[in-house]
Amino acid sequence: MEPIRPLTAKILVIGHRGASALRPEHTLASYEKAIEDGADFIEPDLVMTRDGILVARHENEISGTTDVAAHAEFAARRTTRTIDGKAVHGWFTEDFTLAELKTLRARERLPELRPDNVRFDGRYTVPTFDEIIECVAAQARLHGREVGIYAEIKHSTYFARIGLAMEDKLLAAIRAHAYTRTTGLFLQSFEVGNLVYLRARLGADASHVKLIQLLGEPDEQPFDTADAKSSSYAAMMRPDGLRAIARYADAIGPNKLALIPRLGNGRLGAPTSLVADAHAAGLLVHPYTFRPENFFLPAEGHAPGGPAARSDVGAVAEMRAYLDAGIDGFFSDDPALGRIALRP
Repeated sequence: MEPIRPLTAKILVIGHRGASALRPEHTLASYEKAIEDGADFIEPDLVMTRDGILVARHENEISGTTDVAAHAEFAARRTTRTIDGKAVHGWFTEDFTLAELKTLRARERLPELRPDNVRFDGRYTVPTFDEIIECVAAQARLHGREVGIYAEIKHSTYFARIGLAMEDKLLAAIRAHAYTRTTGLFLQSFEVGNLVYLRARLGADASHVKLIQLLGEPDEQPFDTADAKSSSYAAMMRPDGLRAIARYADAIGPNKLALIPRLGNGRLGAPTSLVADAHAAGLLVHPYTFRPENFFLPAEGHAPGGPAARSDVGAVAEMRAYLDAGIDGFFSDDPALGRIALRP
């Protein structure tokens, strides 16, 4: 077997929830497909179980990504929770032990847009973060190259308030595995306090771990800073806000529309100054999310057909427009298309 080659690409292709355009998101199969298709990093979103285990789901509410609604034994656990100030109805990971979650099976979250993925419904379990690390390490050996992990901490303040704080669990998991003690890691969050906390605790022996401030809608703000009027994401994207982020983070993860907005006719507009401003502050820029279906693409990239029709050509053209704008990496639901976009 060839030795693992280090990550050397300047511009990173990040498998968003794995290869979620091709497999149900946040399954080991999705991560494996992303790596097979050339992703430099795979991205698990992390939430907590009742017994304190980190697992991968985009949200702690799991009715859209598992078959929990079909399990009569869990019917009484359907409830309403206030998550980051918003009422959410359904089933929540924090009400299940890991053993109970493992009785559920993953399903496609967007069946109307990704009907081909429905054939994989019922095949895969909800993976733990430890299982993901082991999976990525095995895939790195198989493919003879380093593959990084780009983990998102979901709803940090919410989980801390119910006694399931994630940050120390995450650091412990990273330190417990030989692979994550040396390979490239990014840790991201839409909140601020947890990134500041992680920066203080990573230490000099964790130079391979980078922190990313995710940026949401301009008129919103990080949930943990909701009482600060000046902390909107719009303010954070201004030059002084970016300089403040650079004191605790290495990169920003903005919505791609903050870099190149859509015009009223659905076509791409002119780039904003955000990439240049972030670079001036010493920050990398990794926008989210590039997807191949018409529903997500700018109008000029649409393929014949409805919202679910794929346009590989349009997806590659969109990514190249952002590459021309100077980004340092990008989240893609189809990493194979990301690799094509990077070709000269």
